[in-house]
Amino acid sequence: MLSIISFIGFTLLVAIIAYLATRKTNENTSEGYFLGGRSLTASVIAGSLLLTNLSTEQIVGLNGNAYADGILVMAWETLAAIAMVITAVYLLPRYLKGGISTIPTYLERRFDVTTKAMTSGLFLSGYAIVLLPIVLYSGSLGISGMFNLPDLLGVTEWQSIWICVISIGVIGSMYAIFGGLKAVAVSDTINAVGLLVGGLLIPYFGLISISDDHSFFGGLSKLTSEYPEKLNAIGSADSSIPFATIFTGMMLVQLFYWGTNQQIIQRALGAKNLAEGQKGLTIAAFIKILGPIIVVLPGIIAYHKWGGEVLANNDIAYPRLVAEVLPTYLIGFFAAVMFGAILSSFNSALNSCVTLFGVDIYKQYINKEAEDKRVVTVGKRFGIVLAVFSMFVAPFLYYASDGLFGYLQTVNGAYSVPILTVIIVGVLSKRVPAIAAKAGIIFSFTFYVTYIILSKGFEIDLPHFLHVQFVAFALTIILMLVIGKIKPRETDYIQEYTKQVDVTPWKHVKVVGILICAIVLSTYFIFS
Repeated sequence: MLSIISFIGFTLLVAIIAYLATRKTNENTSEGYFLGGRSLTASVIAGSLLLTNLSTEQIVGLNGNAYADGILVMAWETLAAIAMVITAVYLLPRYLKGGISTIPTYLERRFDVTTKAMTSGLFLSGYAIVLLPIVLYSGSLGISGMFNLPDLLGVTEWQSIWICVISIGVIGSMYAIFGGLKAVAVSDTINAVGLLVGGLLIPYFGLISISDDHSFFGGLSKLTSEYPEKLNAIGSADSSIPFATIFTGMMLVQLFYWGTNQQIIQRALGAKNLAEGQKGLTIAAFIKILGPIIVVLPGIIAYHKWGGEVLANNDIAYPRLVAEVLPTYLIGFFAAVMFGAILSSFNSALNSCVTLFGVDIYKQYINKEAEDKRVVTVGKRFGIVLAVFSMFVAPFLYYASDGLFGYLQTVNGAYSVPILTVIIVGVLSKRVPAIAAKAGIIFSFTFYVTYIILSKGFEIDLPHFLHVQFVAFALTIILMLVIGKIKPRETDYIQEYTKQVDVTPWKHVKVVGILICAIVLSTYFIFS
């Protein structure tokens, strides 16, 4: 009963604070609803970035990978910090200078309307078909297994997943659709604090549980003395992350996610000024370096605890560890924190879909004369339809999914590589024309989808998906530059400053960025 009370209490507290923080924001305007009135401060941006990223597909899935491969999977976390620095220093100033609400809007100004429509379509397809259902399903799987809901509620596992999917979907939709970005960001910030506290408790109690003298340092000593191969960050060719991929597709994945992914970058686009946005990104980058303690270390502890026992599915390693080591009186709090993390990823992706549809589809192609209030209303209706669709699809992944984190990263390349490539070329060149962007998107998408079909559908042995993403990226850049050489723009592209946001940079951003990169590199010297 105490667990249930604490779960409900913490969840309601977050909702009340989010409501009080956003009730004065004018959400009848596009800027107020989609960008929180451009009022987000560094702490809110950092908290929202972290919790949008950290959800059960990350915590459960990456710890499952760590159970199998060890600390080398920390690359998904630590290298993210470098990508966030690049975003803060180079990409965010260009975005805020143009006063954009969405990444496709930037591409419209750099190339043309068709490029904008193509990228919006890729984002919406990727979110609706892949990201939203997987977030709902993985979250439901984690909550159901971690807290044994089938026995608690007297239902089957299948029914338990449906209950969790609907609960997460309905509550997440209320935040994302009716609260706008600011409600999402504020609730994310509060839950981020809870997640950091709760997430650190799992390795703490886990280390105590494997120690001979039931002490934290005793567990840490045992962890480093047994199975030392699990603490080697240099992945072999047959591991899930071969070391060579760090220099190919891994950095592309990170740069897309933190620098061009609408779901993520929308938080920084809502910054009150460039300095606050850069501070928020660098704060999040520092904390991200500590991410492996939450999303990697528990998986290694689980491996030590069970002696490398072969699990039916490595994704159950983390829920099983939590159930065994977490004291009963903390279960309700941790359940609320995990629920908040799941909500964050879902409502953030859904809010981004609402933004993309309202700003880039409805306003551009359906009703160009629509007032802001109408755009917001239509966007909300689209969000409701998309949420219902995702809630219907998600439970059926019960019969089809295995290794969710790896699957998610593999499939994401179908839309991440084309979008990242055209943005990079757009930022670094002045004469590459719109036709090159459209050709690049079509080529990159077709190339990578063909790889997925051959490797998954026909089970043909092909290079690691991160290497293939790099090849697609390189070939697309070459294609776009060749087209730009043959048929360049008549004039150089010059980005106009809309003066909607103060773009004076934070004076310490480069120094702090170099420090963050140095710390990331040092981790590979330590664990090698």
